[in-house]
Amino acid sequence: MIEPTIITWIIAIFGVITFLPLFGAQLVMILKPKGQKAKDLIIGKGENWRDKTHFKSALAFAWADIIIILPLYILGTVWVFNGQPWGYILWISLGILSIYFSILFWVLEKEYTFKSAGWIAYFTYFWGFFLYWGLGAIAHSILQLNN
Repeated sequence: MIEPTIITWIIAIFGVITFLPLFGAQLVMILKPKGQKAKDLIIGKGENWRDKTHFKSALAFAWADIIIILPLYILGTVWVFNGQPWGYILWISLGILSIYFSILFWVLEKEYTFKSAGWIAYFTYFWGFFLYWGLGAIAHSILQLNN
């Protein structure tokens, strides 16, 4: 059994701050993909989808986040706080995915999201938080598993 530390709590709380708004936006995208609220949350207020591929990729990411990312985060966090090594392994997996998607969105969306959100919001929530959470979760999980 691996005892959670104060760092574990910080990473878990930071994960809620990072992932909860994402899951909310993705749920709106899944339930009303053609609605204005989905566009406002996913691409920015008053913005339109650039083309069908932009819309379809946003919808695909919404489904992937709900089907893959959400269960990884919830199960990982529950198991981490139950002292199970599998929780940390799931956090490492999700951390890798968070870094991967941060790179992907840096290339695909930076020129659009950066303009509509501004640099502070972009480098914190829209892009940075996922990268920072991923790096922190991986580093902490490796340390916890090796103690």
